Amino acid sequence: MHTPEQLFAKLDALGIAHRTVSHPPVFTVEEAKKQRGELPGAHIKNLFLRNKKEEMWLVVALEDRQVDLKRLGEVLGAGRLSFGSPERLARHLGVEPGSVTPLSLINDSKRVVHLALDRGLETHLVNVHPLVNTMTTAVAAADLLRFFSATGHAPRWLDFPL
Repeated sequence: MHTPEQLFAKLDALGIAHRTVSHPPVFTVEEAKKQRGELPGAHIKNLFLRNKKEEMWLVVALEDRQVDLKRLGEVLGAGRLSFGSPERLARHLGVEPGSVTPLSLINDSKRVVHLALDRGLETHLVNVHPLVNTMTTAVAAADLLRFFSATGHAPRWLDFPL
């Protein structure tokens, strides 16, 4: 599994501009709001989900979006969704709870995890964790899409609210 430093090297190799700030650990959107100060750009929440068929999903949405898991499962054609366990999260994305991030797809070399993105992120500077919840990294949405392409993850765009 990659370290933040290896992730930054990958972003640099892809020509992706990024800026990172350090902060105390955050585990929830509410904690992040208190810690981040005035970081410009979109702030997100990341849901690592699974269904009964053992399909994994990473859903990335603007932080204030309400997400109805039942409706989300229907829209994705995934059936009933539930949160993936910490063990599954570590196995598939190489991160711990509280550190879930779209950048963790760098660790999904088998491309097991499906990616779903909030269409509201399309044109923003996006703030994400760089594999740990003690830092926040800002990346342009277009560059984030280039990163997904480089990792072999084609996003499915979602229009919230679902």
